Amino acid sequence: MLVGGQISRPLVNRAFELRLSAEQVAALRKGELSSASLKKVYRQIETRTPRNAFFRQVGSSWVAQGQTGWQVERTATQRALQKAAQQRQPNVPVSLTLQAPPRSVRVLQERGVVEHVVTGTSSFVGSPDFRVHNIRVGSAKLNGSWLERGAVFNFNAKLGNVSSASGFVPGYIISGGSLALEDGGGVCQISTTLFRAAYLAGLPLVERHAHSHQVAYYDPPGLEATVYAPSKNLRFRNDTAAPLLIQASWDLKAQTLRFDFFGAAPDRRVQVSAPKLSDRKPASNPTYMADPKLKAGEIERVDLPASGVRVAIVRTIARIGKDTGKAEQTDVLRSTYRPWGGTFAVSPNDKRLRR
Repeated sequence: MLVGGQISRPLVNRAFELRLSAEQVAALRKGELSSASLKKVYRQIETRTPRNAFFRQVGSSWVAQGQTGWQVERTATQRALQKAAQQRQPNVPVSLTLQAPPRSVRVLQERGVVEHVVTGTSSFVGSPDFRVHNIRVGSAKLNGSWLERGAVFNFNAKLGNVSSASGFVPGYIISGGSLALEDGGGVCQISTTLFRAAYLAGLPLVERHAHSHQVAYYDPPGLEATVYAPSKNLRFRNDTAAPLLIQASWDLKAQTLRFDFFGAAPDRRVQVSAPKLSDRKPASNPTYMADPKLKAGEIERVDLPASGVRVAIVRTIARIGKDTGKAEQTDVLRSTYRPWGGTFAVSPNDKRLRR
């Protein structure tokens, strides 16, 4: 466990029962035992496999905890069993080799990943099942991402292929001035939430794109990021003093998504202004998309209308600690949203699709 930058190793006690007949005990004393029941106990012990260290919140503190794997040293344990059988001792210590995970708490400590840096959140309340599924699948793929100091996080590369082969299901995406069904609909909820964490952490943005129109899931306006490989990506640079560990989590009851960054003690103070809106324009006429599940005459609203608007958000970054002499850095995040009339799903033969 890693708490406040310090490592502790909790003592773990486990007991496993091995039942032997009188004949098996006699064979054990002679060094001849090779029973299925003994192998079963070994398998039970070895189900404990290495697990990478992750942070979890305990009260007001963050605690990182990993897990070593257990591998039974069979020769040494067999000798201990023989000795116990000869001396009629009921308890036998098992010799183990501990297998550290690739990312142990000691690795985190050595590399300076010891504190919670920032949290980015978003709400997907009202999302259809396909969208919730894709949010969970995509977020799980990014959970535990490691961003080296000075490296650039590449969202599309990290997420990988967005298709049914990688666990995604069809959902609505913005396409050609309307909506269309395509594998991975809802992935922008992930990029938006991750963008918010990076933005609030004061990390330099390398690439970020606003949606073509305002999307209700991503309030407040301007604090979102759309992705669509390969043309649109989200990229940001880790300019902190240590690597960053990125963790994803979601609450299906509250329907919220969250990304947490962990690294070195923050060396900056970040302030983000409220969105400034200008050049507002009324919503346009609705668009229509084909849904094979709908019969002639049936119609279903799948997206709400939104006004067009320009949005500007100001971020101010002030260095603290060793860099207090540096001037404050200010940047402006700009987004332009065109008027949107919302979208209705209709039968594939509906005449409104040909307008």
